[in-house]
Amino acid sequence: MKRRSVLQGLGALPLLSSRAARAENARLSIGRLEVFRIHVNRRGNWIIPRLSTTSGLTGLGDASQSLNDAQCLTYLKQFADLLKGRAALEVEWFRRAVAPTLAITGSYGRTPAAVAASALEQCLWDIQGKALSLPCHDLMGGRIQQHIRLYANINRSTDPRTPDGFAAMAGKALADGFDAFKLAPFDDMPRGIHLLPNGGADRVKFERAMEAGIACAGAVRQTIGDQRDLLVDAHSHFTPSEGIDLMARMRSLNLYWLEEVTPAQNAEHLAVIRKAAPMPTAGGEGIHGVEGFYPYIRAGAADIVMPDVKVCGGMLELKKIAALAEGAGLLVSPHGPASPIGNAAAAHVVATAPNFNILEFSYGEVPWRAELTDPPEQVEKGALVLNGRPGLGLALNEEIAARYAVTS
Repeated sequence: MKRRSVLQGLGALPLLSSRAARAENARLSIGRLEVFRIHVNRRGNWIIPRLSTTSGLTGLGDASQSLNDAQCLTYLKQFADLLKGRAALEVEWFRRAVAPTLAITGSYGRTPAAVAASALEQCLWDIQGKALSLPCHDLMGGRIQQHIRLYANINRSTDPRTPDGFAAMAGKALADGFDAFKLAPFDDMPRGIHLLPNGGADRVKFERAMEAGIACAGAVRQTIGDQRDLLVDAHSHFTPSEGIDLMARMRSLNLYWLEEVTPAQNAEHLAVIRKAAPMPTAGGEGIHGVEGFYPYIRAGAADIVMPDVKVCGGMLELKKIAALAEGAGLLVSPHGPASPIGNAAAAHVVATAPNFNILEFSYGEVPWRAELTDPPEQVEKGALVLNGRPGLGLALNEEIAARYAVTS
């Protein structure tokens, strides 16, 4: 009799499991989308979407730096409509649902569609973590990196963009405990000037711009000393031959890495540069998806792969790309001039990645950065502290968001 009761009980388990699953899906059913637009500086605003479930759980994401906020907002609404009524657990479903739209824009470039999809995907993970009372890194395989080292990107906050200006901002970051610093000293170089037909005059301008950029990097090296790490982003301003010349001229600066000398689409060019480089090379910030990173990694384009959680497809996609890089014997260092939300999303993923190297941090853009979230973003001695709370571990401080909201 007891045996029959047990068997009957076991037979009921699938039904109970099915009912429990339906109840959980109903609790996690996606409902409303809110978008907070927060003014930062001339280099762009922070765009923070917040998804709510019909039961009241919320999840945050970062849709900043899409290069076209208006289009990004349109895609956020379009993709949120796809999610309405679906469960927050359905990340792979969402990945496939937005794929046709993202395919139109391609695998390269920081497109508004890719940024919108990546941000909403982050929201889904934040909701899942809160529903299960687990931090997102536990959902991603479990934390193995206790120290999330940051480098201070001083490029977005430096003004004037001169050797003295960059040195001054590096000095502030140094005083705040950072031991790695990045700048993009060639951003003021007119694009393609060296490729124009009137030879000599354009070449002189190009050389002056290159020398000015090297001088800025040199000033930062002098400020931070020889024992700290200096990273330089070339922002694809050079041809392969010019890039090789640039590397030779920057060799004495002992760079931690040189980033994206030529466009990421030309993976073969970057592979040539990597083989000739006296320092490690890095890149991939604008590539979307595993399908975009596979040929990049296979070509040997960089020593260090830099997917951006706001561009690559979100947190699961970042995890997959990190694993792809691990299989190729490469390090992963997520790109991320992001809000505290975007940095947290990337950090939760790389906390689970055995090949994690260092994470980007936009230093000095606004004095109230840490206050945008509750609890405030915590950076100690150049490392991001994950607080162990469910989901991303952060809520939006709506008072600060309203105070600095975009008004036009």
